[in-house]
Amino acid sequence: MPMNDHSGKITHEQIRIHGKSDFAGMRKAGALTARILDEIADHVFTGQTTAELNRIVENKVDQAGARSATIGYRGYRHASCISVNHVVCHGIPGEKKLKDGDILNIDVTVIVDGWFGDSSRMYVAGKLGRKAERLIQVTHDSLLKGIDVVKPGATFGDIGHAIQSHAEKNRMGVVRDFCGHGLGREFHLPPNVLHYGKPGTGPVLQEGMFFTIEPMINLGRPETKVLPDNWTAVTRDKSLSAQFEHSIGVTKDGCEIFTLSPGGRFHPTWQSKSDPAAPQLP
Repeated sequence: MPMNDHSGKITHEQIRIHGKSDFAGMRKAGALTARILDEIADHVFTGQTTAELNRIVENKVDQAGARSATIGYRGYRHASCISVNHVVCHGIPGEKKLKDGDILNIDVTVIVDGWFGDSSRMYVAGKLGRKAERLIQVTHDSLLKGIDVVKPGATFGDIGHAIQSHAEKNRMGVVRDFCGHGLGREFHLPPNVLHYGKPGTGPVLQEGMFFTIEPMINLGRPETKVLPDNWTAVTRDKSLSAQFEHSIGVTKDGCEIFTLSPGGRFHPTWQSKSDPAAPQLP
């Protein structure tokens, strides 16, 4: 779940540095989140409601003996955020049925043994349209380009620059109003992880930092607005929006992704891949 960022600055006070044993806790939490997001894919189809998708997510969290981090968070009442089409993030599950060609982001955070696993990815109901497909691909690749630069000695500005450069090269807008965040034994910690920026700026990455990278990319302009429910953020120009999110930990020579899809389902076109032995997308 992205945090608001209205300051335009990266919060870097007291960024927590975790030990090697802490990686095990994050792996377990991240693995459950990823598994739930894999399993929900079979339930996304034309005519399905986001309320039913949320019910399935909540049941899977309960069956795993875990807790949902979002139920009760600042008054939120659901085990997922489900953002459809022009909804950027924090979409509230409801009874409206998905239509053919709808794209949606499902964002799930679980708590396992006190550790938070946070991830989101894109899904499609029915046939994926060409513009939506391009948006999803650019957003997916923007996340991977951000992750690629993560290593000790790099900066958070390097991450943002990698994401921004790829999205804007493809003439898409990078959302500024929401960002990634630190996490671990708490849901949201410093720093705010911006998805835009200048190389060499911001705090320097160190081994043991845990955070999410979760770019929100719009087909149109980057501006957003929050609806009167105080949760749902939408594009101001009503253009489509997409988001992918991983939780990661900085290692001595790169990073570990805690929320890798166990079934290679992180990208919504996983079903169209003809070679089952092909390397899975992260």
